[in-house]
Amino acid sequence: MAFASGVVAAALLVGGGAGVGGAAAYTAWHDDGTASRSSSSAGTPTTSKVVDTPNTPAPEGSVQAVAAKVLPSVVKIEVSGAQGAGSGSGIILSSDGQILTNNHVVELAGDGGSLRVTFNDGSHAEATILGTDPLTDTAVIQAQDVSGLSPATIGKSGDLAVGQGVVAIGSPLGLEATVTSGIVSALNRPVDVGSVGQGNSTVYPAIQTDAAINPGNSGGALVDLNGNVVGINAAIATAGSGGMGGESGNIGVGFAIPIDEVLPIVDQMVKGETPTHARLGVSVANVGAVGPQGQPGPSEDGAQIQEVNAGSTAEGAGIAKGDVITKVDDHLITDADSLVATIRSYRPGDQVTVTYVHDGETRTAQLTLDSDSEASNS
Repeated sequence: MAFASGVVAAALLVGGGAGVGGAAAYTAWHDDGTASRSSSSAGTPTTSKVVDTPNTPAPEGSVQAVAAKVLPSVVKIEVSGAQGAGSGSGIILSSDGQILTNNHVVELAGDGGSLRVTFNDGSHAEATILGTDPLTDTAVIQAQDVSGLSPATIGKSGDLAVGQGVVAIGSPLGLEATVTSGIVSALNRPVDVGSVGQGNSTVYPAIQTDAAINPGNSGGALVDLNGNVVGINAAIATAGSGGMGGESGNIGVGFAIPIDEVLPIVDQMVKGETPTHARLGVSVANVGAVGPQGQPGPSEDGAQIQEVNAGSTAEGAGIAKGDVITKVDDHLITDADSLVATIRSYRPGDQVTVTYVHDGETRTAQLTLDSDSEASNS
């Protein structure tokens, strides 16, 4: 997915100059120069009343009720390492301190860095990394010597609908326990937040939301109005560099990783296993990405095959270099990122129907997705 403004991971690096603006002044005036108050001869002046504001229970399904339920399950994570320091957010998975977050939040710690978790009640704990998965930008950490925590309730991102209300909770700019609300703006939005080496990119079929997400929200919870986690806040679109360490703040376009897609990977990390991902065994590019003279070619929908791995499921299905994949099951493929994000939403061993164009002829192939290895393609 190409944004003219760019997409960046929503992590906060320490050293950014976050400022707070002053109060706005208001001046009332009238064209005739008369005062905007009654003269003293009109009667005795009145003053503001002081009234009671009863502490009534929050209505079910309100942002207030969601916040009360979810805040105890979201933490702030402070990270330090040889390359610097930063902070992000995390979601409590177990009462003994397993916490889900983004890989880009904890990777700064490296091999010799440190992690410090701040809970909603203000207490702190050191933490260690249980597992990381750069391809889905997820990680699981373990808070040390804790018990009795409030695990988040996990919902289903597959049940979301565009326009549905959601709430984002995290620690933007280091401000822990911050709550914002909005709607689901789009679903299955292919988001590429950068390369992770060996030719791989972090691309996922994101939930787009206008709930305010800012640097530091990464790893925090995106929840529905029942307080169930449906996504992991991970990235924001930017309109240019801002005043916060060069990072722009919220412009109403934020992205969360769908929880359905990563739960199997989270389970693998918790067990100490290396995360696995589905793949076709091909490398792809946008259709017409390069013209005959090396100039940009025409823009067309689909992902064009650049290479097919020997022995892969794609080769077995007869898919060849130069073919253009246009659909996987019912998912339309618009470009290379779209194909990568769609395949990432499946698991190794899943059966899919791939629609592709070969020498101008539309074909379909039913195949079983491979499991990834060190190979660098989708």
